[in-house]
Amino acid sequence: MATKKGSSVADKFNEAKARVEKLGKRPSNDQLLDLYAFYKQATEGDVSGSRPGMLDLKGRTKYDAWAGRKGLSKEEAMTKYVALVDKLEADSG
Repeated sequence: MATKKGSSVADKFNEAKARVEKLGKRPSNDQLLDLYAFYKQATEGDVSGSRPGMLDLKGRTKYDAWAGRKGLSKEEAMTKYVALVDKLEADSG
C-alpha cells in the first residue's frame, strides 16, 4: 500500500505504524529491533536512562538497538521506519 505523494513525513510514519501491524508474516528479530529502535528514536529522540542489567537480556538488547540510533533526527528516524515497513510489506506480499 503506497502512501500519498505530498504527505508529510509524520503522516507517512503514522500510516506505516498502522500498516506494520497487518504484515503477512512476522518480521525477523533483527527487523523487529530495527522497527523498535527507529520508532523510539522518532517518537522520543535519543535514548535516555541507564542500560538494563545483564539479567534483562530483552531490555538490554532493545536499549542497545535504540542507543545505536543516537544522533539520528526524529524526521530521519521516521523516514527509515517507513522505508523498513515498505520493504517488509514487499517481502511478505
